Amino acid sequence: MSALPDRVSAVVIGAGPAGLAAAAELKRVGVETIVLDKADRVGASWAGHYDRLHLHTSRGLSGLPGYRIPRRYGRWVARDDLLAYFAEYADLHDLDVRLGVAALAVERGADEWRVSWRRGDEHGAIAADTVVVATGYNHTAKLPDWPGLQSFTGKVVHSSEYKNPGLLGAREALVIGPGNSGAEIAADLADAGVRVALAMRTPPNVVLRAVAGIPGQALVIGMAPLPVKAQDALAGLLQRIAVGDLRKYGIPKAPRGIATQLLRDDVTPTIDVGLIRALKSGAVTVVAAVERFTKDSVVHADGTELRPDAVVVATGFQRRLEELVGDLGVLAGSGRPLVNADAQLAAHPGLFFLGYSNPLTGNLRQVGLDATKIAKAVAKGVAAG
Repeated sequence: MSALPDRVSAVVIGAGPAGLAAAAELKRVGVETIVLDKADRVGASWAGHYDRLHLHTSRGLSGLPGYRIPRRYGRWVARDDLLAYFAEYADLHDLDVRLGVAALAVERGADEWRVSWRRGDEHGAIAADTVVVATGYNHTAKLPDWPGLQSFTGKVVHSSEYKNPGLLGAREALVIGPGNSGAEIAADLADAGVRVALAMRTPPNVVLRAVAGIPGQALVIGMAPLPVKAQDALAGLLQRIAVGDLRKYGIPKAPRGIATQLLRDDVTPTIDVGLIRALKSGAVTVVAAVERFTKDSVVHADGTELRPDAVVVATGFQRRLEELVGDLGVLAGSGRPLVNADAQLAAHPGLFFLGYSNPLTGNLRQVGLDATKIAKAVAKGVAAG
């Protein structure tokens, strides 16, 4: 186990795709960089996802800078193949990734940053000119505190804990939340013969992963330069043509268009990878939002009471950056950074955040573009200095 340095030019926190891309691009412009991650492998958060997971974005538009995802992994890359790609990426670029090292806090000194760390019983701090925080948009599971939840005797798991129908071991399941994770888990359970109820508060915008063979991501990229209203109109037209009316299957029209919903509510569309088929077959039934739990049932907003064997809570994640940078005044009330990519706050030069934009055009694609921007900004600052 090699010792950690006292000082480097740049520290990247997080060895997921954003952190790896940042480290590779910083190295490309000649900046000495170390990556810290408390996990035991690169891309560890992806390893925790359910077995069925495939990228909703196409292989050709999801690679990180400097190494495209190999064709052998197919058009829609599976979870394990994506993990293999991340490991290949780190090896190819010979990145200095220190696993099992938890970054505890980022603090500003007189003219440098200091990142305190812990590894087992060891602890210390690394000084750096540049710090890139890339700990992930989906960092910590968010579990609402419904009344009676603690007394419920059935199995309750967050979507981040769900792996497959066999391990869940349910004949009847309730999935809470119609976002991408909830929709795909509902379809996964239904395909295994489980009777599934999908609880919904706000109707999602449901879209297809590809339309006429064209990845939906490519269509969205083509619309991106247009005004938000025009994006909503075009995307809505595609929805009506490709998806159709889902009201008879329990999903009303979403209250906002796709682009507006992301802009105002930070909610991405639900990409169909089996949900529509399951709805049409009756394997998945849409029910009202959850109001409370009893000892052996779940009570919904319309008074319906269900008694599932297991409940999968797909209610999203939190960024959880407060402990790391909460004292710096760089977070919005939502917990997201005030800046992303190459933008910096005037009071904190050299501090960057990567991977917190959640764009319609694809997060993996965007972190690659933004990592390049950060490297250029750092190189420019070094040259100016």
